[in-house]
This record gives sequence, C-alpha cells and structure tokens, in this order.
Amino acid sequence: MKQLTMKRILILFLLTGGIFSAAGQIYVPGEELFYRVSYRAKLVPNTEVATVVVRTSEVELDGQTVYNVFGQGKTLASFRWFFSLDDRYNIWVDTATLRTVRFTSDIHEGGYTFRSRFDYDWPARRVATRWQRRTLPENRKEMALTDVSMDAVSLFFNMRSADAASFRVGEQRVLQMVLEDTIRHLRYRFEGREVKKIRNMGKFNTLKFACQIGTSESFSFTDGSEFFIWPVGRREQDSPSPRIAHPRGKRQCLYHGV
Repeated sequence: MKQLTMKRILILFLLTGGIFSAAGQIYVPGEELFYRVSYRAKLVPNTEVATVVVRTSEVELDGQTVYNVFGQGKTLASFRWFFSLDDRYNIWVDTATLRTVRFTSDIHEGGYTFRSRFDYDWPARRVATRWQRRTLPENRKEMALTDVSMDAVSLFFNMRSADAASFRVGEQRVLQMVLEDTIRHLRYRFEGREVKKIRNMGKFNTLKFACQIGTSESFSFTDGSEFFIWPVGRREQDSPSPRIAHPRGKRQCLYHGV
C-alpha cells in the first residue's frame, strides 16, 4: 500500500481549491473546512482513512494584524495502528497584500518527524527556509521567488480565486510550490466533466484533472508519475449551482483521487 502523506493530500487540494470558493474571497476569518480522505488500492476497497481540517482566523504577528490559516491532517483512530499521521501546517498572511509572510510545518508520520519554517521577503523576492528531520542538525537555505511561488497552503488559498467555468478540456496549467530546499513545479490538465459514483455516498458531478509533480529541474516532468483527481462540486440530483458560497462558518467537502 502506498504511504499516505499530508504533503500528497495538500497537493490534491491545492490543485483544485478554487472550485469550491466564494467568488472574490480568499481568506475568510471564522471559516472552517473539513475534508474526508479515502484510499483505494488494487485489492483494497475505497476506504475512508483520514480527515483534514483547515481553519482561518485573524491574529497578531510581530505587531501586525494578519490572517492565520491552520491545517491539520490525521489518520482515523481505526487506522493509526497501521500508519499514524498527525501533520500540522500554519501560514500567516498580510491582510493588505494577501501575501504569505511565514509558513511552518510540524509533521509526525509513524516514527518520522519533520519541522520547517519559511520566512518570505516579498520586496526582495527571497524566501529563507529552515528545516529539521528528527534530531538531525537544522538546515537553512535562501531562494529566489517569483510572483507565483508559494508554499502548498498558500497555493491552495490563492487558487480559490480561480473560475471553474474558465477551464477548457486539454488545457494545462503550472503551479510553483516552495519546499524547504527547492521550488517544485506542479502541472495539471483539465480532462473534462464526469459523473462519478463514490461508494456509500452516491453519484456526483465532478471535474477530472490529470496531475503531475515535476522534478527539481524546473519544468522537467519526465520522471514524474501522473495521477488523477475528481473534485466533487455537488451531487447529481442537487441543484445545478456550480459554486458553493461560504462567507464564513463550517463546510464539509470530499475529494476523490487515485
């Protein structure tokens, strides 16, 4: 069975986050998003194995009012004997520019631990990163940024301004995700609209995407495996509204991917 990691979950979410957003809204203090993550392998039925919660609030950071987004992914109690996962991510965002000023991660996956912190300097177009695995010495690096270079959580929220109606079949788009020691390119291609049947939940109208994670060599995707995701917009029998508005409050969502 493939290892389930929060980084893979985040990549699935950020590639299609805009489909569920309220038009014109990116960060909404008081908003809570809840996701259920299912897993399917060759001889394993589609099974719910983890949950993800994302909360947005308004806080103070270094004397400045900022948006704070907290994300946590955990395996369900019934699966922790097999693979325990408890990953936590935070970003702090300038309320005026909507640019992330800091990112942190605290990852616990089985016996593996990892912590990281990114400090963005947007006027200089630089990001200073630091990270540490288990009890090994801390590493540090500084990298150049472009206007579209962001960590995974920031990318997810910035894609919420995307218009799902603008996607064209066969169209490809590329994202740039800041990691601790490199900036990884993510390519996704819109495959079309499908009605997807999900076990124990019914049929849903979805958008199908083919996704590929590039290598560290910029836009090289030659050794990156392709996978598919189906963001779920609504049940087939529900009203035909293509968007779900959420000015604030709780929402439950489902992503299905293989």
